[in-house]
Amino acid sequence: MSKALKLIKVNASNPKVWAVVIGVSVAGIVILAETQRRKRNAKALLRKDFGAFIKRFEILPFPQLPPPAAKQTLAGLTFAISDIFDVKDYVTGFGNPDWERTHGVADKTAVAVTALLRNGATCVGKTVMDELGLGVTGENMHYGTPVNPQMPSYVPGGSSSGSAVVVAAELVDFALGTDTTGGLRIPASFCGILGFRPSHRAISTIGVLPNSQSLDTVGWFTRDPSTLHHVGHVLLRLNALESRRTRCFIFADDLFQLSKVPKQKTADIVSKTIENLSGYEPPQHMNFGQYIASNIPSLKGFHEPAASMQNGTSALRALSSVMDSLQRYEFKTNHEEWIKSVKPRLASDISEYVTAAVNSTPGSIKGLYKVRTEMRAAFQSLLKDNGILVIPTVVDSSLKSNLKRGYSTEFRDRALVLLSIASMSGCCQMIIPLGKHGEFPVSVSLISFHGADKFLLDTLLDIYSPLQEQVGIVSNSAVLPDTNGNMDASAFLKEKFSRS
Repeated sequence: MSKALKLIKVNASNPKVWAVVIGVSVAGIVILAETQRRKRNAKALLRKDFGAFIKRFEILPFPQLPPPAAKQTLAGLTFAISDIFDVKDYVTGFGNPDWERTHGVADKTAVAVTALLRNGATCVGKTVMDELGLGVTGENMHYGTPVNPQMPSYVPGGSSSGSAVVVAAELVDFALGTDTTGGLRIPASFCGILGFRPSHRAISTIGVLPNSQSLDTVGWFTRDPSTLHHVGHVLLRLNALESRRTRCFIFADDLFQLSKVPKQKTADIVSKTIENLSGYEPPQHMNFGQYIASNIPSLKGFHEPAASMQNGTSALRALSSVMDSLQRYEFKTNHEEWIKSVKPRLASDISEYVTAAVNSTPGSIKGLYKVRTEMRAAFQSLLKDNGILVIPTVVDSSLKSNLKRGYSTEFRDRALVLLSIASMSGCCQMIIPLGKHGEFPVSVSLISFHGADKFLLDTLLDIYSPLQEQVGIVSNSAVLPDTNGNMDASAFLKEKFSRS
């Protein structure tokens, strides 16, 4: 029995007691109403920025210099940055409150951010990211998970989740993120927007917290090809003119067999688009896994004992394993001292990865770097000076929020098979949205050789409109069932990802 009811029962005839009881009841109603109001306000706030910002601020661009100085190409545009970039007088949080608590404010702004400000863009805030740049889902237990505007009940993808969301939600014109083993490519695909991972070391990482220097890149998200192109010219310091080259698209057929999306909505759209364009050679097709197995000799030391070197999927697994080992080794070198001294509170999947990294003792460090070197050379040999490899960006984009422990690890293992290609070769990769399959965004990735960033950006301007026209044609027509699979690919998925 409540205290109010006890008061009524004992002092039923006392008017003062009734006044107290009524007052308590009214207060309770007021508190309840206030609680509900706050919840409504919180939901409204979430709808306003999709939970994507950690810090809101405004950093105005540098003034336009008088002629003959070049016009600021990003004037009037707004952008946001992941919480991994330094901004003068702000603490760079690395997606974790313990990191923020144990580090001081930055004394300089990251070089990439400064370049954007110098060219007329306005920075409006820092965005949520996976802790320490290690996650793939975009979930953050400390700051909340940004809401994917395309699929609110599904994760936005990570690690640069907030930056992808603010672009997809049209809160900014573009946003910066980082990509080590897929931190930009996954959220670009999940949120249905354009993304660009540049050639390794093509953009300065000064003022960006390191994860794994051999794999780290600064990338960006946009909704339209023109903005992607303009931002790329600023960050990559590109010349406006480049001699026209023919383009040769090479389709990695075995990789599309791993995708859950029918080829009619990915590879076939690209193929039909370039059929009608001038300056494109007839498309080529290949088994990329077998090419890797034959052209990366150092992978032999990382294959499973029973695996055949001619087994393409085995080579892809080995490549992703090498990338994972390389990231762990360099992450440990960068952050082991801080991890052991601070003992930060981390989400379970991030904690497991950090523990594994700190406790790891890679057998052959030289072997890891040798694979990377051979991968770069093999790509140059494959693509020469005009080749573009066409692959699916991710195997699956249907990952729900609030997942049970362990599922994100399985998803990460699966994703790394495709993501290891650009990360280990250091080549540039562009993510292009191609509408939806059911309720899920679909994308395709174009990869070109190291240093071909302008070539790839120019290709987007050339094919984007006809590509979207072809997407519309396919979306309005009946699509035949397509499993995309063969025995080898199906066995690969079943063997490694049986619980998905």
